[in-house]
Amino acid sequence: MIELEGLPELVDPVLIAAFEGWNDAGEASSGVIAHLENEWKAEPLIALDPEDYYDFQVTRPIVEMGDGLTRSIVWPTTRLSLARPPGLERDVVLLRGIEPNMRWRGFCDELVGIAHELGVELTVMLGALLNDSPHTRPVPIVGSATDDGLARSINLELTRYEGPTGIVGVLQHAFGAAGLRAISLWASVPHYVAQPPNPKATLALLRRVEDVLEIPVPLGDLVEESRAWENGVDELASQDSEVAEYVKELEERKDAAELPEASGDAIAAEFERYLRRRDTDTGDQ
Repeated sequence: MIELEGLPELVDPVLIAAFEGWNDAGEASSGVIAHLENEWKAEPLIALDPEDYYDFQVTRPIVEMGDGLTRSIVWPTTRLSLARPPGLERDVVLLRGIEPNMRWRGFCDELVGIAHELGVELTVMLGALLNDSPHTRPVPIVGSATDDGLARSINLELTRYEGPTGIVGVLQHAFGAAGLRAISLWASVPHYVAQPPNPKATLALLRRVEDVLEIPVPLGDLVEESRAWENGVDELASQDSEVAEYVKELEERKDAAELPEASGDAIAAEFERYLRRRDTDTGDQ
């Protein structure tokens, strides 16, 4: 267990976490953490000892070149950083890791202990999965929560999935069992365009993070990158009649399923996001 000494005093911190690997289709969820680390100028906080949780023949360390012929080794692990976003009266702990190869229960126990030490009471777990959703439609976000009120407050569509799970599902369960409020948000990535990055899915997850934090999150170039990604997939699909027909079938299926519930709640949530962002932009003038 890491001894947490010399850390700054945190203000009502919320933990936002994502893991590379099985839980991270299109690198959409880890992309959220990388984006927030950059936009919020997050400072390193804690790194777990990789010796305890990673098989280095499966998840290999990386050699990096520095000045001249200097080499360094970057070990696969899980790192936490601290952000203090403007406009938010609480701190944000960002967790980005690689799904561990072993000792998952010990791994979760250690992260639960760190969360308690830091004073975290709310955790937001991010994931992305491959699905048959068309790339031309809004990215579906589903999830689960230990707190029904929290799920309702952001109009989260709750998943009833049963089956194999990754470290995101296991860690969310561990946080909930330890008395922490925990919510997971999963983006659906089209299986026919699974290669990373997927800025459209990253952007969709960021929008839901905005709903949880109730502040606008800086989007940087993600909106433009999302449009460029969709246009690029459109062009590729148009060059293959079978793919184009398949996408059209997915669109029709998606539209038919959603037509009966022209979601007033979803429209209201989008309007609230617009008002938050407008108020922030006005305040900056």
